[in-house]
Amino acid sequence: MEKANGSSETGFLLLGLSEDPTVQKYLFVIFLVAYLITLSGNIILIIACACDPHLRTPMYFFIVNLSFIDVCCSTTTVPNMLAQLIARKRISFYACAAQLCSFVFFGGTECFILAVMAFDRFVAISFALRYNAIMNKHVCIAMAAFSWVCSGLCAIMYVAITLQLPFCTQNVIKHFFCELIPLLTIACADITITQRVLMVTGSVFQLLMPLLVVLFSYFCIFVTIIGIPSSRGRYKAFSTCTSHLIVITVTIGPAVFMYLKPAYKNSEHQDKLFSVFYTVGSPAVNPIIYSLRNKDVKKALQKLPKKYRFI
Repeated sequence: MEKANGSSETGFLLLGLSEDPTVQKYLFVIFLVAYLITLSGNIILIIACACDPHLRTPMYFFIVNLSFIDVCCSTTTVPNMLAQLIARKRISFYACAAQLCSFVFFGGTECFILAVMAFDRFVAISFALRYNAIMNKHVCIAMAAFSWVCSGLCAIMYVAITLQLPFCTQNVIKHFFCELIPLLTIACADITITQRVLMVTGSVFQLLMPLLVVLFSYFCIFVTIIGIPSSRGRYKAFSTCTSHLIVITVTIGPAVFMYLKPAYKNSEHQDKLFSVFYTVGSPAVNPIIYSLRNKDVKKALQKLPKKYRFI
């Protein structure tokens, strides 16, 4: 993967979010707190789901996957971003490749898992009596494995294509991590074909397809709920989907705006804002959403201190 322009030796310079030292200090504190919330919130949620027998259902199996992805995705970008806020320095070529690969891998897997969770809610509401038979253990594991493997293959393709491009001599990335769009902007070559290939493998396969699954699943859910005769039954059915809908909005929403908008509408500052939202904000709020809006999770969290009391 050697570069003719020497990027493999010099690496890349990340400009970050701000060059103002005062702003950098505030950003450091904010992102550090958000990262600690992400780690603690998601790890506690994983432990609660693993330890409580009542939470060993398909829905919570996928929530555990989602929490693990949030921890990994945030860890891919935030620690390096905190280090850059303290002392700006170059990121090596191979570290940049690893960061890009990891981000695409975990970000794509999250989209797939959210789509699988939408399908799970569709089966639970539309085929309630056959739910356990349809969403059995083997099916859940297969769907999760499909999500992980497909995203892994896409991530490898992303890195293989993107980092083979010749980059400009300065190698300055106007972003806070090695993200695809900023990397493509500093390539000193015609990237038309590259953009089309990445659009198919990434934006279409990893983002648009899961989004279509989500929309189709919730359309079917909506039709089923409308057919429920009692208002109480409709409310109960819809309430099982609210947490998932909120998580989809705060996770896939910014990604859709970022990657599916026309190229001529690209904005450096706007892209950074949305990147912060789905790399820092979303992983921090997801466990809070599932904890606050789910009675079973609340009960499991209340049992944890009693189960792990050391005195």
